[in-house]
Amino acid sequence: MRLFLALDLDDDVRAAVDHAREPLRALEPSLAWVPSERLHLTLRFFGDVEPPVADALVVAVGDVARQHRPFGMVIEGLGAFPNFRRARVVWCGVEHDPRLELLHHDVELAGERCGMEVEGRPFRPHVTVGRVRAPIEEARGRALRRAARGVKLHQTQAVARITLYESTLAPDGARYRRVHAASLGGD
Repeated sequence: MRLFLALDLDDDVRAAVDHAREPLRALEPSLAWVPSERLHLTLRFFGDVEPPVADALVVAVGDVARQHRPFGMVIEGLGAFPNFRRARVVWCGVEHDPRLELLHHDVELAGERCGMEVEGRPFRPHVTVGRVRAPIEEARGRALRRAARGVKLHQTQAVARITLYESTLAPDGARYRRVHAASLGGD
């Protein structure tokens, strides 16, 4: 199973993200724009795991969720990894929040207890809104950067649960199936 742990977005937040990315979509329709219903924030991508590890992750996700209280995270602005000139991913950013950092840290520790390696790179919370299939010309990259700077996005997303998903790759994009959801501060 190919698994990842995510924070889902509410419908109103998805609508705001859709509206925010529209100027970029108009400039570069050839990008692989993530369908609205698949927008989320990935807390941790676990990759391919065997069924016993998946079962352990379900338990671990519940344990982590019980240790945290619901909170709000702010989704704001648009950017690209590594930048618009060499973009591979177009994203909406997330305002720094120690509660989100702590949640991610605890997810990493839980994954490690389940036999997963700790990711060596820093956590950069974001919502992927598009993927670049082929290199973008420099002039188009500059146009996308200018358009992104003009976007006004500042949405608060309630973080009340974490969801473990199975991802299946398909020619028209990944398919997600919810494996387990756990409420923060609850069952």
